[in-house]
Amino acid sequence: MINTPIIDTNNIGADNNVKVVTRFAPSPTGFMHIGSIRTALFAYLLAKKNNGTFILRIEDTDKDREVKGSIEHISQSLKWLGIDWDYGPDKPGPFGSCVQSERLLTYRIFAQKLIDKGYAYPDPYTPAEVEEFRKQAEANKQPFLYRNHRPKTFETWDGTKPLRFKVPEIKKYHWYDAVRGNLEAGEEALDDFILIKSDGFPTYNFAHIIDDLNMSVTHILRADEFISSTPRFLSLYDALEIKPPVFVTLPPILREDHTKKLGKRDGAKDVLEYRTEGFLPEAVLNLLALIGWNPGTTQELFSKEELIKAFEIEKIQRAGGSFNEEKLAWFNHQYIAKLSSENFASHASIYLPEWLSTSSPVFKRAVPTLREKVIKMSDVMDILSPKGELGFIKELPVYSSEMLLWKKEPDPVASITHLKKVKEIISGLAEKTFSSESIKLALWPYAETAGKGNVLWPLRMALTGQEKSPDPFVCAYILGKVETLERIDKALEKLKEL
Repeated sequence: MINTPIIDTNNIGADNNVKVVTRFAPSPTGFMHIGSIRTALFAYLLAKKNNGTFILRIEDTDKDREVKGSIEHISQSLKWLGIDWDYGPDKPGPFGSCVQSERLLTYRIFAQKLIDKGYAYPDPYTPAEVEEFRKQAEANKQPFLYRNHRPKTFETWDGTKPLRFKVPEIKKYHWYDAVRGNLEAGEEALDDFILIKSDGFPTYNFAHIIDDLNMSVTHILRADEFISSTPRFLSLYDALEIKPPVFVTLPPILREDHTKKLGKRDGAKDVLEYRTEGFLPEAVLNLLALIGWNPGTTQELFSKEELIKAFEIEKIQRAGGSFNEEKLAWFNHQYIAKLSSENFASHASIYLPEWLSTSSPVFKRAVPTLREKVIKMSDVMDILSPKGELGFIKELPVYSSEMLLWKKEPDPVASITHLKKVKEIISGLAEKTFSSESIKLALWPYAETAGKGNVLWPLRMALTGQEKSPDPFVCAYILGKVETLERIDKALEKLKEL
């Protein structure tokens, strides 16, 4: 266990003179929803926009739900997207560890403060007794409130029973949210909630408030489901006599039909699934930034640095926005188009068939065509498959002699004549300057004279054996001069069979 120093941050809050500190505090439960990642992104952007501090805090106090390897999974997800933290599970801060299970001493210290003030007491009831209270409330058609069953005298807490918070004052709460404006909730929102469970671990309701205090967090960015719990948090802030941070409630991420929040049942994916499918981190980051945040301009493509510069809380919207995979695909295609040949090869390498490597000349020649056609990097597999548009690269598909004839003028003699002329022209091109442009420049005058279909159709079929492919000049360039001439010779032999 790490002993964590206690830092007095009673003056932290919505004070422009105080350094901005934000945090992303996921639970290690094994799934990184895009909504969670969007929260991390906005917290990161706010901190960096203000030259502040961004903290990755792991809230691992619910050991029943913890999934092995989740902390590494969370770290990988953020690192992939370029969301770096100043303090995190691998970087303790001046406040100590960023992992809640390593901060138990801190929670006990603050629990004792509440006990000393008369604002915390050991829960005297069994789970069965509490369930009976719930049934009674239901039978009386009343909301269940634990505070209605609060014992008149408290035992000494020895850690074997849950420790509950005693609400100091039952009142209506008013608070300000940087996105939602003025909010309020009635007395029914307050209750005596558990601070520390019988297993010694704190609840979220308690731990996050203590950690935010100790880590000097100035702004809490979180989802709208926490609005209903805010009065309880405010009651605890009051009991501890600390000033709350700035609340920033983010709009929900909706399904594409805007009818409800996007969840696992609606096809929500773990963020690293998008990496596996071949989406670039820049595209995912760009799309998430624009869900619930409006830069106020027509600009759509933003680098991380541009997002930091443009980000402002005032531009966060109240209404939810949808996660649209078609839009994500559009973003991805834009970013793929910007990749250098070297970077494209790096991203494409894991999707290449065994017979092709990024160092081979034919792959290097195919990069411009692939970059133009790929929507997500995994598309490389389909495009290079036997039935794909560039499947002809590995080997010439089997095709009939008739396929070499131009449909409008199916004359074998004419096709032989044209292919021989094409072979002659291509043979005369220099290896060093062999490119789709030089091939087209050399063949085009002849194609215009003899008829484009008469010349280019037999050439396309000779090189690819398929109707759907890039234009024959590009195909010839990708295959290279030697392979192109060999395939033309094979086509000529086939035509002799007619």
